[in-house]
Amino acid sequence: MKPASDMRSGMCIRLDGDLFRVMEAEYHAGGGKMHGSVHAKLRNVATGGLTERRFRQDERFEEVELERESMDFLYEEADGCVFMHPETYEQVTLPKESLGAYLPYVQPNQSLQVEFLDGAPVEVKYPASVELVVDTTPDPIHSDDSNVFKVAILKNGMEVQVPQFVKSGDTIRIEVETGKYLERVL
Repeated sequence: MKPASDMRSGMCIRLDGDLFRVMEAEYHAGGGKMHGSVHAKLRNVATGGLTERRFRQDERFEEVELERESMDFLYEEADGCVFMHPETYEQVTLPKESLGAYLPYVQPNQSLQVEFLDGAPVEVKYPASVELVVDTTPDPIHSDDSNVFKVAILKNGMEVQVPQFVKSGDTIRIEVETGKYLERVL
């Protein structure tokens, strides 16, 4: 058990029997008779729900170490997503809720890090950005203006705002967390 003051972003912790991923942890020092506290934003690993919680400085939590294995995404089923280990060909299914908002970014044969707890898959680690192909986008309004954005529809069906110079068939890099355009890949 660790004190709350040791809580850091990215940790996986167990609270009240549920697993949570620490999204943010901010320590606030106390003054006078007030003791310090930690303000944390937590994401429930099973449901994907976000919650905020305040911990006293001396309150303790259990850090959970998850095993990581590189697995390939195969396909999406009605209630889950199937991943396969590239060497053993072992397949595991994760519920769609555990992928949450990242599900549109997952592409067939994409290699991702799947985290396991006691041999059972619990979560997928996503890259910070992904490369996707633009399916359709209108012609540029002004060829010399890069500050004006237009809508592009990607091959996975997502819509994203892109600069005027992006054309259909271009590969672009998208930030997974926000869904925003980062750059065109050459």
